[in-house]
Amino acid sequence: MNNNEHFRAAPGIVRVPGSKSLTQRALVVAALAQDNSFISNALISEDTLYMMDALRALGAQIVAVDGGYYVSGTAGKIINHGQELFLGNNGTALRFLMALITLGQGKYVLTGEKRLCERPVGALVDALRNMGVDISCNNNCPPVTINAGGLEGGQVILRDIESSQYVSALLLCAPYTKKGIDLDLQGKIVSAPYIDLTISVMRDFGAKISETDGRHYHVAAGKIYQGCEYFVEGDASSASYFFLAAALLKKSIRVEGVSWKSRQGDMLILNILEELGCRINYGDKWIEVSCEKLEDGDFTFDLNDIPDMVPTLAVLAAFRSGKTIINNVAHLRLKESNRLGVLANELTRIGIAIRETATGLVIEGGRPKPAQIETYNDHRIAMSFAIAGLAVRGIEIADKKCVDKSFPGFWKELEKI
Repeated sequence: MNNNEHFRAAPGIVRVPGSKSLTQRALVVAALAQDNSFISNALISEDTLYMMDALRALGAQIVAVDGGYYVSGTAGKIINHGQELFLGNNGTALRFLMALITLGQGKYVLTGEKRLCERPVGALVDALRNMGVDISCNNNCPPVTINAGGLEGGQVILRDIESSQYVSALLLCAPYTKKGIDLDLQGKIVSAPYIDLTISVMRDFGAKISETDGRHYHVAAGKIYQGCEYFVEGDASSASYFFLAAALLKKSIRVEGVSWKSRQGDMLILNILEELGCRINYGDKWIEVSCEKLEDGDFTFDLNDIPDMVPTLAVLAAFRSGKTIINNVAHLRLKESNRLGVLANELTRIGIAIRETATGLVIEGGRPKPAQIETYNDHRIAMSFAIAGLAVRGIEIADKKCVDKSFPGFWKELEKI
């Protein structure tokens, strides 16, 4: 990766919105904080709007202004209007708010679209129940009903979790528990960089957290968040689709609004692209990817830490000569769609040999052919295959609106290249 501020202007220049992961974490922390915050460059999308509506219902004041949002925090005093909180298909909001609303009083119900009500939350329910919370769900899935009365905190052990969001949910509300939280992670941990992202936001708002070996976390009670000005960096997941475009189109594409210093785990896709033959250049606020030829041959990648990059890499693999093995991502079956099954279906539809394994995919590169792609209401499937459509005329996306979940301006940016 080269730092070259004077690198020639890229033929294709696009801009990505603020990070969805950081926007949602910042909103939750600002809503819990004492005093006011200003969150700039926040993502405005279907998911973040569901999150904001829910936080407003819980007592936070969130006002949109030019450049971001003013948030008047609750200082941890969650209100209860007695209304059901509907969260669409926003799994992050569901899990974060399950922990947050235990700080309130009375009965709360969290629910959402059909797919959200098929996504497991059992491990988080058990953890909260072990801390004395009166909580129930439907077969380990939403709707979730909580009779709240504050959160005791204390020792928590999570084993072989299928989502790092359980960890983030408990950490985010930890300063407002009666005892603080001592959290131990045992066994397998998925999407670990997202836990680091949560901790970084908490610290930005003044929380005190100690960590040992990425498996043991201590958050003391009483050191609550303080309002602040918070800038949301550009979304690495959204940027990955334009990095993919550079690789498939064999041209240079510069993505503005992202930094090589980003704390987001999905930036690791750049290391994979370099390994597969791409060249990376960057400045303080942009990253540029160019590619003359993708490497041939067989490659194996463990994407346990960056599962959202599997659709991006899977589409790249379809165009590359050789076998690509993607491992350690069984938890993708629990996302907005069953992403492993969906990728197998849609890559087969465009004529690519693909095999689904217990923990991932095996993809034989070939010559993709035209087809209409079903998205299964999954934004990441739509965006990754839209890039394939730049390289193969006739690959069409059946449901373009589903990208509103994370990147409403995607199609407009795509026109630029």
